[in-house]
Amino acid sequence: MDEPIYPDPPPLLLGLVEKGRGAPTPTLNAVPLALSDLESSRLSDLDRRLNYLVARTTTGLSPAACANAFFDWGIHLAGSPGLQLELLAKAFHNWLHLWHFAQAATFDNARTAPAVDPQSHDRRFASERWKDYPFNIFAQAFLLTEKWWHQAATAVRGVDRQNARRVDFMIRQALDVFAPTNFVMTNPDVLAQTTAEFGFNLIHGFWNFIDDLTRFQEGDAPEGAEQFTVGETVAVTPGKVVFRNHLIELIQYEPRTAKVHSEPVLIVPAWIMKYYILDLRPQNSLVKYLTEQGFTVFIISWHNPDASDRETSFDDYRRLGVMAAIDAVGKITGGKKIHATGYCLGGTLLATAASAMALADDDRIQTLTFLAAQADFREAGELTLFIDESQVALLEDMMAEQGFLDSVQMAGAFQLLRSNDLIWSHVINDYLLGKRKPVYDLLAWNADATRMPYRMHSEYLRSLFLNNDLAEGRFKVDGRTVTLTDMRVPIFAVGTETDHVAPWRSVYKFNILTDTAVTFVLTSGGHNAGIVSPPGLPGRSYRMATKAADGPFVDPDEWQKTASKFEGSWWTAWSEWLAEKSSEWVDPPPMGTPEDMPAALAEAPGTYVFQR
Repeated sequence: MDEPIYPDPPPLLLGLVEKGRGAPTPTLNAVPLALSDLESSRLSDLDRRLNYLVARTTTGLSPAACANAFFDWGIHLAGSPGLQLELLAKAFHNWLHLWHFAQAATFDNARTAPAVDPQSHDRRFASERWKDYPFNIFAQAFLLTEKWWHQAATAVRGVDRQNARRVDFMIRQALDVFAPTNFVMTNPDVLAQTTAEFGFNLIHGFWNFIDDLTRFQEGDAPEGAEQFTVGETVAVTPGKVVFRNHLIELIQYEPRTAKVHSEPVLIVPAWIMKYYILDLRPQNSLVKYLTEQGFTVFIISWHNPDASDRETSFDDYRRLGVMAAIDAVGKITGGKKIHATGYCLGGTLLATAASAMALADDDRIQTLTFLAAQADFREAGELTLFIDESQVALLEDMMAEQGFLDSVQMAGAFQLLRSNDLIWSHVINDYLLGKRKPVYDLLAWNADATRMPYRMHSEYLRSLFLNNDLAEGRFKVDGRTVTLTDMRVPIFAVGTETDHVAPWRSVYKFNILTDTAVTFVLTSGGHNAGIVSPPGLPGRSYRMATKAADGPFVDPDEWQKTASKFEGSWWTAWSEWLAEKSSEWVDPPPMGTPEDMPAALAEAPGTYVFQR
């Protein structure tokens, strides 16, 4: 009979056995402690995979960052007995206010003044029905609770400012879930609709929910978006693709005037959006408006990256995007200087490219325009709530697994920033009232989002958003540090009053960051609607003032009080400013060049805009 075969014991166990037989005690050096590079890599992959799964579960939000914020807040609150007593007193005071309000509303509802008013941007209780008993009590109870929790989250001394804001934000999100507007029996408008329709509105709302869920799972656009078809009803301004590389298509638009301004306009949109937000329908197309004012217009249409583009860098976007487009425009227009324009992240990218060009004595830019764009990210609004070391590390691990950051994963954070407008108003209108808001062009465009490559987005988050390297003089291009103060051409910067993505006070910092003349415009509206603001649109206004290159700095709040206010669209002011900075009228340039570039690779809107 063959003897059984046993595996060899591990070295440490073998040493113990030999010790029992009188062998010398094994030393620690006999035990292999160091991991091989392969083993270390596999363990790192394990961590990254785990973080990826966590990020998919939390839509990219870091649980560690949230827990750290609450721990910081909680430990400081626990060590502040005086503040605890103060908050307790405020809670009792609020309860008394609510009690007196409820008593007065019960017996004389018409004359009862509210104990607290909603914030100016909170439109949830705007309906007249919220003044009726007992719904006014529900509203007042919620608003007083919301106000108390805001005080509790922000009044604790010693808490890191970022953590305090994050706690305030998360508590607000939790409270919004339980707002009386979100329930049938506590929302007077929904209750009246349910009574009038015998509950059929809730049935319609249920089917709306099923339809939205199906469209989300299949990646389809919202119902009604099909009426805004790219190349047919939106993005229809005549033009041609005159240059293409792996990252961009450059579209040149046909002239609308017999003569054009000598200097063309090159628009660099953000790479997280399809370019045609600036060329929607003919009546609100910024591109069409500029061509009608006698400008030759070029715009970049970005390639929609996939997993194969994971190593595309931020500098690739500068070289293959902005610089490649500037080279192509120069060839087509015969070397004319350019009115360079950047929108949102496209403006940040343009600022880095323009700074590098200034350092290299490249003077091909005539003027710079920044539309809702930031170069300093220290006050980048509530988006900073999602950006810290923990958050960036989690996003990097998620992108490392995918090769990109998906548009759906970005949308969650943006919706949370305006949850009342983008989430709960949708729940109330579509699911409780059973209605469908008509889909308009801007909403259809918003659903047509793009992805971002892993390496580029990681570099952007760390270098620009997290470390603020560009504004603080540490950002390098081709091994050389670039600075915004090297940009000496005139600047036109536009901020929007209710922008949650690029707050106007952050955009206003171009007045501090540069040593050139800056014309700043503050227009009504938000990040997108404030920019897409054609002449003739009712209710539009803007403030505008220019700071000379050697002029004194005026802080943004003082500027807002003193700057001249104008009714109408800021487009007209920008067009006039561009015309003043242009040199002469000339014949329109050819559509492309007959030399080393074909006359046209495709008709506008090109092919990249259709990539999914």
